[in-house]
Amino acid sequence: MAQDIFSEINHAVLDLQNSQMQTFERPLRKLAQLLGHPDLAPFNDEITSGVDLEAFLSESEKTTKGMIGSAKLVWPDDYKETLGLTLLLIQKLAADPSYAISFGHHYFHSGNKAIAGIHALTGQLIIPFVRDYKSYVHSQGDTDSTLKLPFSSKVFIVHGHDDGARESVARFLERMGLEAIILHEQANQGRTIIEKVVAHSDVGFAVVLLTPDDEGSIKGGIPEPRARQNVLLELGYFIGRLGRERVCALKSGELEIPSDFAGVVWESMDKSGGWKQALARELDAAGYSIDWNKVMR
Repeated sequence: MAQDIFSEINHAVLDLQNSQMQTFERPLRKLAQLLGHPDLAPFNDEITSGVDLEAFLSESEKTTKGMIGSAKLVWPDDYKETLGLTLLLIQKLAADPSYAISFGHHYFHSGNKAIAGIHALTGQLIIPFVRDYKSYVHSQGDTDSTLKLPFSSKVFIVHGHDDGARESVARFLERMGLEAIILHEQANQGRTIIEKVVAHSDVGFAVVLLTPDDEGSIKGGIPEPRARQNVLLELGYFIGRLGRERVCALKSGELEIPSDFAGVVWESMDKSGGWKQALARELDAAGYSIDWNKVMR
């Protein structure tokens, strides 16, 4: 089982975009680690050959005119040299998060909050770099067979108030040799709920339990059973992060399905246990090795 390393790079960038002061260091370091993958070494050596990052930073510092936000990065005209400088810069920022904060504030000033500089740096420098770097690497030949990382055996369970459904799915996944990630079982470490979700989203698959825990309707309408709002938020997050093919929604009972989710396949969590086969099929299609003798035990 393997997946494109650039998917993991994109995940790290997404996490960096959504990070706060307490959490930005982890995805930044993860990004630098992924960019330093041994299979990327030949490409990295090519674009950083003869590149002087400190000279580049020194020339850029000279553009400061005494006003916040006046400093500009002095990029060279050469495409490969620009890629090399950005790669080295990301590594430098990841090695020293304090420098990353001051660098973002100095060259990408977007307000008084320090994290605003990190977010602006991500959007204006890192995201374009990842796009161009991927294009450069793929332009050098067939890399599909080498730029691979192993799937994560972790599966995130998104759930509402139905503890029985949650535990049934968790035990089933564990029987399949996978690690079930349940958010409330993870340490808070002073983080908000969404920060915890992002911190534990380094998974290969997500199971979303749509259970009738809430009620709601259009204004003036008749209330209908609905899944909890946090479940719908996390459903959208994992579809965006992992792709629809790595998210399986299990619907329990009668409840309203979000209109944006119409047309997306979901499975019924029936009491007979047929959902186990359905979930196993989705895992199998996503590339996981399934022992079918264990599915209906």
